[in-house]
This record gives sequence, structure tokens and C-alpha cells, in this order.
Amino acid sequence: MRSRLGLHLGLAALTLAAALSAWPVVSAAQDVTLRIHHFLPAPAPVPKNFITPWAEKVTKEAGGKLKVEIYPSMQLGGRPPALIDQARDGVVDIVWTLTGYTPGRFPGSEVFELPFMPASGEATSQAAWEFYEKYLKKELDSVHIVAVHVHGPGLLHVKGNGVTKLEDMKGLKLRGPTRQATALISALGATPVGMPVPAMPEALSKGVIDGTVIPWEVTTPLKVAQLVQSHTNFTGSRGLYTSFFLFAMNKAKYDGLPADIKKVIDANSGLATSKWVGRVMDEGDAPGIEAAKAAGNKMITLDAAETARWKAAAAPITEAWVKEMTEKGLPAAAMLKDARAMIAKYAGAE
Repeated sequence: MRSRLGLHLGLAALTLAAALSAWPVVSAAQDVTLRIHHFLPAPAPVPKNFITPWAEKVTKEAGGKLKVEIYPSMQLGGRPPALIDQARDGVVDIVWTLTGYTPGRFPGSEVFELPFMPASGEATSQAAWEFYEKYLKKELDSVHIVAVHVHGPGLLHVKGNGVTKLEDMKGLKLRGPTRQATALISALGATPVGMPVPAMPEALSKGVIDGTVIPWEVTTPLKVAQLVQSHTNFTGSRGLYTSFFLFAMNKAKYDGLPADIKKVIDANSGLATSKWVGRVMDEGDAPGIEAAKAAGNKMITLDAAETARWKAAAAPITEAWVKEMTEKGLPAAAMLKDARAMIAKYAGAE
């Protein structure tokens, strides 16, 4: 009886020992899964030509140890302004979002959203990364930043005969994406209506707004060319406005990655990645322009003299930002000067 009991106990001990010794091996072999959440449909330029290829690239370079799941159009719940907190709180692992969706929370990034600041998406996005490294690391320290970028020069998309001079702005209700964009719309004589971009097509179709300021690239997935009849752009190498975007990761998730996977993420972050997504924004403009032409819409470019009138009308927005940020303790004048110089570094002078 004792020998039989001893045998059972011995076998149990061996089984337990085997299980315990095998546990670290099983744990090490488990894949890391990253869930990406964003606000646009999957076929839109950035989701299709940056987020998906980026996910495929890091998955391949991780040698099968990494899985990336992408959830477009807010499929995991919430509205676009909630994305940054979803990344901060670990509800998801990575988000693509705009700092402007949470007004006042990331004031330093607003310098890129000031009137007539942006050049191309590719050039300005590289400047944005340099600026982030110099000025925004503390402001954005609630998440791990993979890339920052902007879209190409924003412009007006308006119902009816459109905007051919500054006076045509009076009485228009225009959707604006950010605090600075809505301030600009107001300074130019129109009535701003703030809303995230996914809500904009319905607002146009129902007459809640008369038009919108957005870049060409997002007009295609949202079918804006079928909802307005005119598009107004400006003379010169700087656009009316842009928005500041984040491709950002939960800090605890990043910090907890195995060293080899963290190395892959790091290799696909930073200046080159910011440049990549900025270029995708630029390349996305062409289909939007073609769709507008195919719809028979008016394509308006204001001449240099009229553009100068708009710049003069918008100048108080920049002055007000410098004053406000200085009062908040930020070196706003230096930030504005550096942002302009960094954009010029990659895009050339105005």
C-alpha cells in the first residue's frame, strides 16, 4: 500500500515539476497582439496606404511573434474624441487621431494648425516630428508616440456658387475640425460648426452646414464631391490650414513589449514614419481632385492679391495664439518661429 502511494506521489511530483518547467517556454512562445483603433473607413487613404501597410511591415519584421488587428470607423466603440484616452487607458493599444479632437489639451501642437502654416503633407509632417522632439514630448507623454503628421494644405468645399472672394464667406456655416480652424473660419466671416470628420457628410446632406474645410484626400471616402459644388484653394506654397495627427500607443503596452518586438516598433517610428504618412496624405489628394472634376464642380484658385487679403484677415488668429500660449507659460514666439523654419527646411521658403 505504502509503495503504491509513494509511486502515485512520485508521479504527481514529476508531473507538477514538468508543468512548472514548461510554463516559461509556453509564455515566451505566446504572440503579442496589438489592436489599432481609428475613425475613418478602411478604404480611406491613411488606413489603406499607411496603417495597413505599417501593420503588415511590423508583423513581418517581428518574425511571426506579433499580430496586429485593425478596427476602422470606431468599431470598438466611442466617438473620435475618445481615441486618445482609449490609448492612454489601454482600452486599445494604438490609435490614429487628431490632437484637435480634444480642444485645449495639446496646445503646443496647435502651432501647426495656425492659418497659412502648412506646405505639403510630406514636408510639414517631417517638420512636425522635429517639433515634437523639441517641444511636445512632455505635452504628449500620456502615450507613446509612434509618428506625428499633418494632412496636405486644407481648403474650402462649399455648396452653390462657392467662394471667390473674402466677402463670400459671410453667412456661410462651415464645419471646422479643430479649435484653431473654427477660430479661423470665424475670423474670415463665416460661422464655424465644430464636428469630427465622420459626421460631416450627413451634416452637409441635411443642410446643417453649407460647406467644410478639409484636405482633398478625405473628400473621396466621404463622397464630398457629390455633396458640394465648389472648391476654393489659394495661391502660394502654403495652405489655408492643416490638422495635427498622432499615431500613438499605450505606454504600458509599449514598455511591456519583448525587446525584439520593441526594436521592430522603434524601427518603424519617428521621422521616416511621419514622412511616410504625410506622403500618403499628399498622394490621397489626387483622387479627390479627379472626383470633383468628374462631378463638374467649380475649381477656384484665389489669385495672389486675394490670397493676401485672406492672410491679413487671418493674422489675428496667430497673434492671439502666441499671446494665449505665452500666458500659459509656453515659449510661443520661439515655437512659432521654429515651426515655420522647420517647415521651410523641408518645403522651401514661401
